[in-house]
Amino acid sequence: MAVKIVGGVVLAVLALLGAVYASLWRGDIPFKTLTARYGAPTSHFLALPGGVRLHYRDEGNPNGPVLLLVHGYGASAADWDAWAARLDDGYRLIALDLPGHGLTETPKGYQASTDGFVQVVDALATALALPPFVIGGNSMGGGVAWNYALAHPERTRGLILVDAVGWPRDAKADQGDGQGALLFKLLANPISRELIKNLDNRALTRQGLESALIDKSLVTPALVNRYTDFSRAPGHRDILLKIDQAPHNVATPERLAAIGVPTLILFGEEDHLIPAADGRKFAAAIPGATLILYPGVGHVPMEQIPDKSAADVRAWLSAHF
Repeated sequence: MAVKIVGGVVLAVLALLGAVYASLWRGDIPFKTLTARYGAPTSHFLALPGGVRLHYRDEGNPNGPVLLLVHGYGASAADWDAWAARLDDGYRLIALDLPGHGLTETPKGYQASTDGFVQVVDALATALALPPFVIGGNSMGGGVAWNYALAHPERTRGLILVDAVGWPRDAKADQGDGQGALLFKLLANPISRELIKNLDNRALTRQGLESALIDKSLVTPALVNRYTDFSRAPGHRDILLKIDQAPHNVATPERLAAIGVPTLILFGEEDHLIPAADGRKFAAAIPGATLILYPGVGHVPMEQIPDKSAADVRAWLSAHF
């Protein structure tokens, strides 16, 4: 009898867990729906070899110096809207959605990597026949930016790194202050990645954004909706959950010493994802680099302090170009 009771309880618990899982399951959102919801008047699409349909925004002064901007993990071209609104009088601003992000479509089985992202950026620059340009990137996009500068010095006029990735991580240091976003900790585990892949991730997304932005008032329902909606684009979740498994080029002083263009490094001192110490490492390794650290600012200065960060970018651009 006891065995039957225990068995019944187990079945009941499993049924309950199954019902909860089903209630949290979320399917894909078609690109047509996402484009209608988040496409901008400045949105364009470019068909690339291999089946990628790249979305990018092209705005500002068409005759001004070109600033090409690359977003971070799970983000999109929209992350640069605040800078675009403050710099579009004098500069041509191009922001793209990397494969697995935003409105960019990819074929099934697409394998993301830093080198692949660099190739996508170069394909866009080639298709638009861009003159040498300043490339900037935040977080993962910063890693793409400095790798692009090394791979294509002939196209790179300048480099802007905003809380950029690149330096090897110290696992003990990463766990030390306990302030890392739960979302990123879950994504680091292959089992939890698969469990949360198709579940409603709004709560985790909100927590990740609050960790990145510091100022919780900036984490609006509209912002959470945009991130969660884009993550549900067809094929995006598979790419997002495997990016950390892709090959990455690690920053070293010897490698970065080859960057020969003016470089601006912006870092929030309260970045809980990438320590400000990494900004100092970039500044020490890249010849002649300018470093600006922002007290009380987190992982995305262009969104948390758009006026100050855009003004610093404008001043730096004016001084060098």
